[in-house]
Amino acid sequence: MKFSKPLRRGIFLRRYKRFFADIKTADGQPLTIHCPNTGSMKNCQVVGGPCWYSLSDNVKRKLPGTLERVTTSFGNLAGINTALPNKIVREAIEQGKINELADYTRIRTEVCYGEENSRIDLLLERSDDACYVEVKSVTLDMGSGLAVFPDAVTARGSKHLRELTAMVIAGHRAVLFFCIQLTAVERVAIAGDIDPEYARTLELAVSAGVEVIAWECSMADDGSALSRPLPMLL
Repeated sequence: MKFSKPLRRGIFLRRYKRFFADIKTADGQPLTIHCPNTGSMKNCQVVGGPCWYSLSDNVKRKLPGTLERVTTSFGNLAGINTALPNKIVREAIEQGKINELADYTRIRTEVCYGEENSRIDLLLERSDDACYVEVKSVTLDMGSGLAVFPDAVTARGSKHLRELTAMVIAGHRAVLFFCIQLTAVERVAIAGDIDPEYARTLELAVSAGVEVIAWECSMADDGSALSRPLPMLL
């Protein structure tokens, strides 16, 4: 997935009120930009650390730019824009990069489904089958090559797992796809200490037949793309 323009480098100062981030530009000017991440961003708020941001040409925007990437507490790069993983994963599927999700003829996004009023990120379809794909962005860097999910309690995430489980019971495929927007990662695990309910719900989902896939995301100045699968520790 390519950006319309290469990202700019700055220095991260703070994130506040969930949607605001203060940075210092390369020429030393203070700038307030949009933070497209409502999560805890644990280990992703290093004051004085390098960050990368995009600028918009839309004059109607209240803030001129968007925080895209930050440096973690362990010195790695994290992509914190939660609007990107769905696009990144869809592009990889369309390119035939993910063998487990190949040979589907149609992809739809944000389709309403389930008994809990949910929307599936990606619905893959062919004449005789459907595959429900829920995409999760992983940014919690624990060091030593380990990334974990979630970075905070996520009732919404548990709801999605229940919906995926229901789809499997109904005779469809269902996939939980972890898009790891971190560098220097070798394995992925569930943060059961942060959200025990999510860990329990995922265990039940996997037992029912929900598939789990994890891929690392490469991040260049001009774009992001899935680069390789990673082992998922369940």
